[in-house]
Amino acid sequence: MIDLLVERAEFGHGGNQEVIKPIAALSDVQVLLITPQMQSFDAGYKVQAEAEVSLEIDDVPLWDNEYEFWSQTEETLEGRKIRFQRIIMPMHENESKMSDWLKNLNIDAVVCSGSRKNVSIWEKWMGPTETMFRAAAKSGTPTLGICFGHQLLCHSLGSDVERAEKLSSGIWSLELTKDGESDILLTSHKQNNEEISGLFSHQDHVASTPENCTLLSKTSHNSVTAVRVNNESGEPLPAWGIQFHPEAARKRIERAYGWGHISEEEYNSFRGEHDGAGILSSFAKIVLEKSS
Repeated sequence: MIDLLVERAEFGHGGNQEVIKPIAALSDVQVLLITPQMQSFDAGYKVQAEAEVSLEIDDVPLWDNEYEFWSQTEETLEGRKIRFQRIIMPMHENESKMSDWLKNLNIDAVVCSGSRKNVSIWEKWMGPTETMFRAAAKSGTPTLGICFGHQLLCHSLGSDVERAEKLSSGIWSLELTKDGESDILLTSHKQNNEEISGLFSHQDHVASTPENCTLLSKTSHNSVTAVRVNNESGEPLPAWGIQFHPEAARKRIERAYGWGHISEEEYNSFRGEHDGAGILSSFAKIVLEKSS
C-alpha cells in the first residue's frame, strides 16, 4: 500500500484497515506499506540489492511526529492477526527497474490511498511514486488508486490534473458509462442496475481520461470519476482509479470529526450511505481470484 495519510490516523491507518478488511475476511494477508512522501531519497538506495528493506525512523526525516512512527504493527481484522510492515521504496523513475522490484516483492495487489498533498502542486517524491504505481497497473497486478491515487495514476498515464477553486465534499451518485455498467469493481456487489454512490473529498480533478484507459463513470461535479487501465492491445487490466473514498466507513468519519480532522461542514456533507464497502469487497475478490 502506498500509505499517504499517515498523519491522519483515522483516515490513514484506519482507512488502510478498511481496505484490507474484506481481503482478511477471505484469506490471511500481510501488508507492506511505503511512505515516499516522508522517506528520504537517500534511503531509496538501500533497496538496490534486495527487494524488501524495513523502513526505520532514520529513513523518514519528514515524518509527522503527531502520529507515532512504527516499523511494524499488528491488527486483528475479521478474526485474523494482520501484520502491517513499513518498507523502503526505491526513489527513482526507471519503470523497468520498478517493475523488477515489484516482481521480486511477489505482491498480490497495490493500493494507493488519498493524500493531503496535491498532484496539481507537484513535489519531487511524486515522480518515483507514479512510476512505481504505473508499473504496478501495467503488470496485471490488481491495482487500485483512491482519490489522490486515482489522480496520480491518471497523471502517470498522460492526463492533466487541474485544481478547482473550492473543495468538493459529499456523497454523489455515479453516472456509469456503458462500460461502467458491467464493470466488475463498481457493479458486481449490486443487482438490477441499482444506483451506486461514492463519498468524495477533493479539490484536484482529473481533466481527461488517459488514452489507454476506459472511462467508467462521472458525476455532476467530476467528469472522470472512475477509470480502468487497458493493456497495449486495449484489453482491460485489473487496475482502476476511483476519485471517491470507499474506505470512508461511518465509524471512521465519526472519529475523524471528533478528533478535529474534518470540519463540521465536511462532516455534514458526509451524512448518508455510499457503496464503498461493497466496492472494496469486489476488489478483495478480484485480488484473491488473481492470486489463486
